[in-house]
Amino acid sequence: MDASPLAGWENFYVIVGSTAGGLTGLTFVIIALVRDLGRVNPTGLHTFVTPTIVHFGGVLALAAFLSMPHQHVSSLSAGFGVAGLGGLIYTSFITVNMHRQRKTKAYVPVLEDWIWNVILPAVVSFGLLTVAILIWYRLAPALFAVATLSLMLLFIGIHNAWDIAVWMTTRKRDPP
Repeated sequence: MDASPLAGWENFYVIVGSTAGGLTGLTFVIIALVRDLGRVNPTGLHTFVTPTIVHFGGVLALAAFLSMPHQHVSSLSAGFGVAGLGGLIYTSFITVNMHRQRKTKAYVPVLEDWIWNVILPAVVSFGLLTVAILIWYRLAPALFAVATLSLMLLFIGIHNAWDIAVWMTTRKRDPP
């Protein structure tokens, strides 16, 4: 019986997946607390909060996928390809929502928003598509690349969740 190509990665994905799951829960708590203060902008939620939850969910999904037994290069390649393509499609929706957000008076996205909400997630998604091909030729480097991309997506989510929490708690209330 061949050894799993993911042997030795179990602890990494348990840690990364658990972290993503916990941070998803904390993000829900923050939004619920801020919602009670009446400071939630529905357009902003769809533009900034939902993608952050999707990023954490993506990390959790990758960790779960990579923790599944009996993975082979073909299943890993297909999974990374689907994740990368799905990520690029979702990033296009984020881009559209960011452009729509510019039309509202509540908040106009700045360069940092475009980098952390569009560019870096697109890099991760494109990286997953690349790994879907690379894994057939260079297994070990491809697995290290996926680990790096998972961490990138986790840190993108952490940055964006922090950015949202700070913005929502420090902005002035809209006049009634």
